[in-house]
Amino acid sequence: MRSDLLGSILSDLNGGSTDIEASAVISTDGLIMSALLPAGMDEDRVGAMAAAMLSLGDRTAQELARGSLEQVLIKGDNGYVLMTHAGAEAVLSVMAKSTARLGLIFLDVKRAAESIGKVI
Repeated sequence: MRSDLLGSILSDLNGGSTDIEASAVISTDGLIMSALLPAGMDEDRVGAMAAAMLSLGDRTAQELARGSLEQVLIKGDNGYVLMTHAGAEAVLSVMAKSTARLGLIFLDVKRAAESIGKVI
């Protein structure tokens, strides 16, 4: 039941923007709870990396007195990876195209993370 709701939220997120290529809900310990990833992408690796990056971001924001972490953004030649907390026990990770309009992506991701937090 819960995985169906999470899948529905991810489907709405991915379908709401042509700039979003993939998304996943990951537990804070790195286990995939629900994912819409491209074929051939290793879910276990995505989960472990996203959880580690968000944890490191939390620690960095705290140690450098930047307040509570809102998101981690990685920009590469082929696009973006955005990670944010989705409730206390999960991470929402989104992959977007290099041409993505980030303001809209941030808004969509924030809304999806709030919905996920309510489900979890």
